[in-house]
Amino acid sequence: MSLIVQKFGGTSVADADRIRNVARIITETYRRGHSLVVVLSAQGDTTDDLIAKAAEINPHGSKREMDMLLSTGEQISCALCSMAIEAMGYPVVSLTGWQAGFQTDSAYGGARIKKIGTERVLAELDKKKIVIVTGFQGVNKYDDITTLGRGGSDTSAVALAAVLHADLCQIYTDVDGVYTADPRVVKGAKKLDEITYDEMMELATLGAQVLHNRSVEMAKRYHVKLEVLSSFSGQPGTKVKEVAKTMEKPYISGVAKDANIARLAVVGLQDRPGIAFQIFSALAKEKINVDIIIQSIGRHDTKDITFTVSRDDMDRAREVLMDMKDSLGFDHVDVTDEIAKVSIVGAGMINNPGVASRMFEAIYNAGINIHMIATSEIKVSVLVDKCDADMAVQAVHSRFFGE
Repeated sequence: MSLIVQKFGGTSVADADRIRNVARIITETYRRGHSLVVVLSAQGDTTDDLIAKAAEINPHGSKREMDMLLSTGEQISCALCSMAIEAMGYPVVSLTGWQAGFQTDSAYGGARIKKIGTERVLAELDKKKIVIVTGFQGVNKYDDITTLGRGGSDTSAVALAAVLHADLCQIYTDVDGVYTADPRVVKGAKKLDEITYDEMMELATLGAQVLHNRSVEMAKRYHVKLEVLSSFSGQPGTKVKEVAKTMEKPYISGVAKDANIARLAVVGLQDRPGIAFQIFSALAKEKINVDIIIQSIGRHDTKDITFTVSRDDMDRAREVLMDMKDSLGFDHVDVTDEIAKVSIVGAGMINNPGVASRMFEAIYNAGINIHMIATSEIKVSVLVDKCDADMAVQAVHSRFFGE
């Protein structure tokens, strides 16, 4: 008998009918003789609704209290789903993150898992029960509830699969697998049968919303077998694994867009050693992640440094830079969030010259200007105006995958 971990996203449990559908999928798996641990997200837009409720009471509520509030969404989903399974006559128990053994650090709103005690979950499995666990949450050393950040339920599921040595971790969502681009907005997007951990991690980091990047990173580290599939279609999904059989055929696996970014340009910096270190160490102390970085060639004893951050970090990054203006001696900071990052990802790119030029040609033929470029062994990313992003994704996808 194999052990399977299943995770269902918010759209899959959005209302009573969908919860009953999820209960049917779970019990069918159980009926086939598998031991089963299930991780659920909050229903539909519940998390957003809770954030809005908090803003009505206190727009500046502490992160600790926000975690206390937001954790209730997953508890509702788990209790309701367990009730649906009970009504079908199957043995089931729902557990909160802390009951399931999730121990985290104290970074409220974005906690990291330190370890998972498996005693309770294994005890319930020994009783032949289906175990339903709240995703996205745990408890810190002070016994305070913590949350793992948006998309954290994927991480919860993969972490459980890792510590329980599960045979498979299935991530159920509203699309039936990983596509070459978002099928909801890109004409001709094709479903992939397989994709490598590295490719999936890049796509998740670059804006693809099928899997959370932290979950893919963990799956790779602990060799968790992943499958992404739909809770609605009943069709086979996409396997995420170390090596994909088709890796050397289509050398591009996907096109992704990230519109949640901002660009900052520090103009007129003194051209002397240590400037870049001062800037990025100050940003790191504020826990601001920096993505694409470009430094211009020095001229007239000055240079410019341009970089991108998450749009949520834009204002804080600007404040950090302005606090350093006198010590760095720059002219001004130019900031915009009217940009987007468009990327191609593929493990076969390294052995196929000309991939970047084909991407640039497609963007040029669409009449779109490129502001910045970044590359690695398996990705090429460009910054374009936000208003042109969807057109750029479609043009690039058509260039590599046809209509």
